[in-house]
Amino acid sequence: MNKDLTIGKPETVLWKFCLPLFGSILFQQLYNIADSLTAGKFIGEHALAAVGNSYEITLIFIAFAFGCNIGCSVIVSQFFGAKNYCEMKTSVYTTLISSGVLCVVLMAFGIAFCGTLLNLIHTPPEIFADSKLYLEIYILGLPFLLFYNIATGIFSALGDSKTPFLFLAVSSTANILADILFVAGFHMGVAGVALATFLCQGISCLLAVFVVLRRLSAIHTEGNIVLFSFKALEKIAVIAIPSILQQGFISIGNIMIQSAINDCGVGVTAGYSAAIKLNNLVITSFTTLGNGISNYTAQNIGAGMPGRVKAGFKAGIKMVWILCIPIVTLYLFAAKLLITFFISSPSQLALTSGVQFLYIAAPFYFIISIKLIADGILRGAGMMRDFMISTFTDLILRVSLAELLAAQTGYLGIWCAWPIGWSAGMMLSVIFYRKNIRKFQCAMPNNL
Repeated sequence: MNKDLTIGKPETVLWKFCLPLFGSILFQQLYNIADSLTAGKFIGEHALAAVGNSYEITLIFIAFAFGCNIGCSVIVSQFFGAKNYCEMKTSVYTTLISSGVLCVVLMAFGIAFCGTLLNLIHTPPEIFADSKLYLEIYILGLPFLLFYNIATGIFSALGDSKTPFLFLAVSSTANILADILFVAGFHMGVAGVALATFLCQGISCLLAVFVVLRRLSAIHTEGNIVLFSFKALEKIAVIAIPSILQQGFISIGNIMIQSAINDCGVGVTAGYSAAIKLNNLVITSFTTLGNGISNYTAQNIGAGMPGRVKAGFKAGIKMVWILCIPIVTLYLFAAKLLITFFISSPSQLALTSGVQFLYIAAPFYFIISIKLIADGILRGAGMMRDFMISTFTDLILRVSLAELLAAQTGYLGIWCAWPIGWSAGMMLSVIFYRKNIRKFQCAMPNNL
């Protein structure tokens, strides 16, 4: 069901819109958590390290999916808010066609260089073969990853956050069952973990694209719709490319950090693989809520109502902090249990390193959540330069400090780089948000 986000009390509108998004990303993360959980429980610590090691490289491809999602979503939101349905449909079809071409290029690159990428991050020899196998199967499923993300971006742009939630709830549950079947039942090892994700995400993608095309066909428009427009592609690219670069550089930074972690041994790699899944569950969830704020911002900017954006920022902070309280409490008081949930019989090094990561990172979720909400508004308003400055500051600090502190204090120094980068990035994002919201309020009526 399509939803106009320019109508109603901002806090109520955002809660109703963003909570299904939060649920969706929880199920989305179940794909990765189920992979690591199955690998650690049914295969062993080396398998968990292999899946976690490959995951850092998959983030490069996820960056492109994220960029296509947010680029299409913001532009479609703006046209939907302005009731310009012809341009809205053209933007959707242009995104689908151009993303198909991009997908072919990414798959060719991935297949050709996955071994090289694994060598670049100093993958330990004992997990190299499993890491490469997992990564190759993952790359074959890139069309599903890309087009599913575009479909969910379109749903969000139309104000519908419930439909993708239902798709993910079903497919993630199926993925858990398929993981267990292929690994515990058929004894397929790491290949079974990757294949389960491939099949379940494929089904979810096909259904999502089918439903979104039907949804668009039900929106009445006058005249013929242009299927591909370079003008539309340019508008989408202005948002998508900085988002891809942002996520891509974050992925490269994570790969550099992964390289430093791999040098600490398989035990630390396994502990980090478990802890980073739990960390990414939170960060990706808040990023998705930020994407929801982007859709809300874009619709209201398109409708000429910047005052609602300011109210949306306050409501967004309140929402993520309410969610932070139980998450931070859980991670601080049940860190050991959560790490052992991934590994049946962890080595002492794996357990200690994973628990210490959560102890250091979890309290700063309150800080990074503010940044991600402010980033959502910057993206939705098209302020990509400011968004990238803030994000790159965070990334550069985390990578450089991880390398520097690792030489002094080992893996504990790497863990400490996270909160420092997050804090600096948050301060910049809030400064840029305040500057731009004043600019919009001076340029347009302040309607609530």
